[in-house]
Amino acid sequence: MSHSPGELKGIAIAGRVSSVLSILGSFTIIGAFALSRHFRSPIHRIIFYNAFYNLFDSVATMISTSGPAAGELSSLCQFQGFALQMYVPDVLWTFAMALDTYLVVFHHFDTQSLRKLEIKYTGVITTLSFIPAFVFLFIRGREKGPIYGDETIWCSVSRKWMILRIIFYYAPVWFIIVVVLILYTLIGIEITRVRDEFKLTDDDHIALTSGNSASSITTTIEARSQGTQSVDPESIPTPPSAFKASLAAHQVQKQRRVSLRQYVIMPSLFFLAMLTTWIAPTINRISEFVHHRHGTFALLVSVSTLGSLRGFWNGVIFVTIGMKGLKRRASERRIALRQVSSLLSLFFSVLKAVQILTKNYRRYR
Repeated sequence: MSHSPGELKGIAIAGRVSSVLSILGSFTIIGAFALSRHFRSPIHRIIFYNAFYNLFDSVATMISTSGPAAGELSSLCQFQGFALQMYVPDVLWTFAMALDTYLVVFHHFDTQSLRKLEIKYTGVITTLSFIPAFVFLFIRGREKGPIYGDETIWCSVSRKWMILRIIFYYAPVWFIIVVVLILYTLIGIEITRVRDEFKLTDDDHIALTSGNSASSITTTIEARSQGTQSVDPESIPTPPSAFKASLAAHQVQKQRRVSLRQYVIMPSLFFLAMLTTWIAPTINRISEFVHHRHGTFALLVSVSTLGSLRGFWNGVIFVTIGMKGLKRRASERRIALRQVSSLLSLFFSVLKAVQILTKNYRRYR
């Protein structure tokens, strides 16, 4: 199905507007991370790393129909195809986020342990994405031509190389999506079980238990941008035997606390945002595979628009969830300051009363 110049122009405008919003969203993430320590939890850090990959993708979607218009063999078209193939890291970072949440909930990883994984995440994700995207630039077929070719709304893996598109693009993407769904299902079941067990329905935090003894539980996971604190068990005096049991029970319930907002809600919204950007392109590819022609104008507009909004949704989720936590912590600080102020007022009142009593005592002595 061929599209008129007016339709192609409309597709390009929709995609470029979405791309601008995504670029703004990515810079918002980078700016918030750089300027505020509150936005530096393990999940925030993963979204921060992914923002740079989103910028790379946004540049490609900003090119839009100019890539195909320049010709399949042009540098612009080939660069756009390479950049769009580098869109796969977005899904891989979503998996990394789900894996972090799984490790926190089931294996009680603390902030420092999660940060050690970030270098591994970056290396694996960049390698898995960059190598095929780069190699595709140099493959040419006598009959099929270059791998990156005209796909109406931009240049990407051509329909002539459908098998590569499936193996290196849609198959791994949807496999990872299914794995992430399974992980979040397991996490949701565990979180629900723990909430029911400890009746923590009014708290943003969930207390997690491990099978360890009280003396072996040494870290606490809090929804704090400062990370966690570790306590050396040897530096803690051994409690009297009379209340060892009650102390152990208290530690098991209170030692492990995970923020629902930081470790569950934000990653889940991140995953849903990623999912919405892949549904329309997948439907379009299935339609092309079945009918052997390009999608309808409405479908291509949705692909161009939704496929370019990833950075925007990431920015909205990053700031919105983070600001809620920031407001809650600011409220806690205000309450603490009021309590300190009340104590100081009480202290000075008592001090003044003592002065008056002393003065009266000296007067009547």
